[in-house]
Amino acid sequence: MFASSSPETGRDPWTDAPPTAGGPAPRTGPATETDERRSGGPRRLRRGGAARRADDGFDADTDDEAQTEPVEVRRQLSLAIGGFAALLGLGLVLGAQASAPGHRVPFTIVVLTVQLLFVLAWTMATRPPALAVVIGVGAVTALAADTVAIRSVDARLGPLLYVAIGGVLAAVLGQLIRRVDRVRVTDSLRTTATIVLGVVALATLIVLNRIPAGTQAIAVCLTAAGVALTIARVADAIAAWPRLAPQVPRGAVGVVVGAMAGTLVSALLGGYLVTPFTPTRAAMMGLAAAVVAVLADLAVSYAEAGRMMAGEQPSVWAARHVQGPLGGFAMAAPAAYLMCRLVL
Repeated sequence: MFASSSPETGRDPWTDAPPTAGGPAPRTGPATETDERRSGGPRRLRRGGAARRADDGFDADTDDEAQTEPVEVRRQLSLAIGGFAALLGLGLVLGAQASAPGHRVPFTIVVLTVQLLFVLAWTMATRPPALAVVIGVGAVTALAADTVAIRSVDARLGPLLYVAIGGVLAAVLGQLIRRVDRVRVTDSLRTTATIVLGVVALATLIVLNRIPAGTQAIAVCLTAAGVALTIARVADAIAAWPRLAPQVPRGAVGVVVGAMAGTLVSALLGGYLVTPFTPTRAAMMGLAAAVVAVLADLAVSYAEAGRMMAGEQPSVWAARHVQGPLGGFAMAAPAAYLMCRLVL
């Protein structure tokens, strides 16, 4: 009789005979090419259960970036901001020209008005903790800085530095008093310091107005800053290209052309001023003020886009849009003082 089962029963049908000495290792599976070997990497499971290669995540991220649409540039708004920058620069330049030795109160009033507007705009736009405290400290710091700038014996920036330090400490201590705002003090320290230091920076115009050739330096530098800010916004209204970031409605052409236009105007203005001004010196001073003002305005645009991406609620409409030119002139003021000391 024959056996009821084959002698091959129980054996792995894919196992070959034992290898000979020095031969290849036994194979434990069918000689078929797997998906893993073809793909060149391991496959992971999607949430729905389907397999996905390791490099599929890179392709998905690339597709998301390609689908990100840039923020629309509102032309009328850009033109309005440019017009505000032109008016602000014109007011500061005319206020400086109207002052005289022993009669600097009118220019001080102009600077104080800009300082209060700076405090309100930046506080409403950034919304630091203890809002009323920051506004009050900013206003008091503006009055103290202007008083020190106009009444100090020597026209220098040393006394203003002490005012700035005292203002920052007062604002931080005022925020620490309230337990609700105490948690956010560390996060808002930069914002609070920017508001106080910006107010003190504008007071350097009063100090600059007291030194020889300071009034002419204000005219050159603030004219360059105003032209740069205005041309940059007008260029964005015409064509914001190339976009610096999809979420920021600004173009690189406007920034570059604005700085160049401000430098050109300052060089032309320097040719009509008395000694020690020359077109070359005026161009150097105007270039520094124009670049600083345009970059400060651009930084404000990036900060606003960052707040919107973080999900914060939009603040007061007017405050958000005048914040950039105010910051530009606040940064141009100490740049004008520094260039006047170095160049003239």
